[in-house]
Amino acid sequence: MLDVRRMQVLRAVITSGSITAAARNLGYTPSAISQQLSALEREAGTELLERVGRGVRATPAGSLLSEHAETLSTELARAEAALTELKEGRIGRVSIRYFATAGASLVPPAIAAVRREHPGVHLDLKLVEPDDPMAAVEAGHADVAITVYPRRTPPAKGVELVHLLDDPYRAVLPKTHPLARKRVLDLTEFAEEPWVGVDGMPGICRDILDSACASAGFTPNIVVESEDYQTAQGFVAAGIGVGLIPELGLGAQHPGVVVRRIRNPEPVRAIHAAVASRSASHPAVRTLLAAMRAASVKVA
Repeated sequence: MLDVRRMQVLRAVITSGSITAAARNLGYTPSAISQQLSALEREAGTELLERVGRGVRATPAGSLLSEHAETLSTELARAEAALTELKEGRIGRVSIRYFATAGASLVPPAIAAVRREHPGVHLDLKLVEPDDPMAAVEAGHADVAITVYPRRTPPAKGVELVHLLDDPYRAVLPKTHPLARKRVLDLTEFAEEPWVGVDGMPGICRDILDSACASAGFTPNIVVESEDYQTAQGFVAAGIGVGLIPELGLGAQHPGVVVRRIRNPEPVRAIHAAVASRSASHPAVRTLLAAMRAASVKVA
C-alpha cells in the first residue's frame, strides 16, 4: 500500500528539483526526506528518483506517482473542506419523522429556522402515522422524531428524549348537549355518555385516555371510532357521542361542537423530540430543537 504523505513528499522533491530544497520548503531535514523517499521506493518496488548533478529528477515511475499525488492532494483538500462544513452544520442531511398534529404546529417553524441558518443541509421530512415515529430513530433510519411519551417500552439505547410541551386533552361535545353550558367538566360526567373514539397514535394516546377514565372509575363506551381528529369532531357535532381531543388536534373547530376543559383527572400527552445520540451535536439538529421549543412555548 502506497503512503499518500510520502507521495506528497516525492512530488515536493520533484517540483523543487532537489532533496535539500524540498526539505527546506517542507520544514524537514534532508535526512528525514531521504528516509521517506526510501520507504516509498520500497512500497513501490522500483526507483522513483535518479541523481542528476547536485539535484534529482523523476524516473517514469516517479513522474507517475507525482501526478497521482497531485490528484490525491486536491481530493484530500476537498474532503477536509467538506468535513469542516459538515461539522459546522453547513452541509449534510437531517431526517425528521413526525405525526400530523405536531407537524402542523411544531415542525414548520423549525424547518424554516434550519433552512434559514443552514441552507446547505438537506432535510428529509416524513409524516409517520399511525405508527410511532420514534421507531425510525431507534432503527437508525432518522435523526429526529416527534413522539408522545411515556410509552409502553423505554426508548432504545442511543436515543435521547427532549421534552417539548404538554398537550392537554379537551372535552368535545355537541353544542346542544346539556353539559355544553358548563365551562369545566369533571371526567366522571362522561361516564354514562356514548363516546367517539379518537386515536391519532394507536397505543400511546389510547393508553392515556384509558388510564384517565380508569382513574375516574369507568371505561368509555365507544360507539364509533375515528381515524383523525377533524372527522371525530364531525361525529360529535352529529350527536353520535362525546370525545376527548388533545389541544394540538383541535385545529379548526367544527361549528357544531363546543370545547371545554376537563378535570379530575385532566389527561395530558407529553410531546417529546426523540433524537439519535449520533446526531445530537449536529448544528442543524440543535437549531431544529431550539426552534421547536420556541414554537412549543407559543402553542402552550
